Amino acid sequence: MLPARHRLRERADFTTAVRGPGASRAGGRLIVVHANRTDARAELPPRVGFVVSKAVGNAVVRNRTKRRLRAGVATRLNGIPAGYDLVVRANPAAAEATWVELDTALGRQLDKVCAR
Repeated sequence: MLPARHRLRERADFTTAVRGPGASRAGGRLIVVHANRTDARAELPPRVGFVVSKAVGNAVVRNRTKRRLRAGVATRLNGIPAGYDLVVRANPAAAEATWVELDTALGRQLDKVCAR
């Protein structure tokens, strides 16, 4: 579970992270990571939101995928620079991915999007 200060909750925050000015993204077969860094949040801790649509699978599969992504992000929170809002979106292929594959893809995409 992510601490409350690291969670995106509002629709406007998700939209800004995905489509806002200065937003960037990195994607692969399993996941896409959208990121936005604003001056207003420059010194605040990073926040992360998750999007897992019905295309990924039924409720059990979607929740399992979200739990795996949340756990992967929780272990990498210290490596995400302050002021970032991230949205992690699971692609349908994430449903069949193993924990190791999903965690590796998450690490790779986070590194790419935070380096931009």
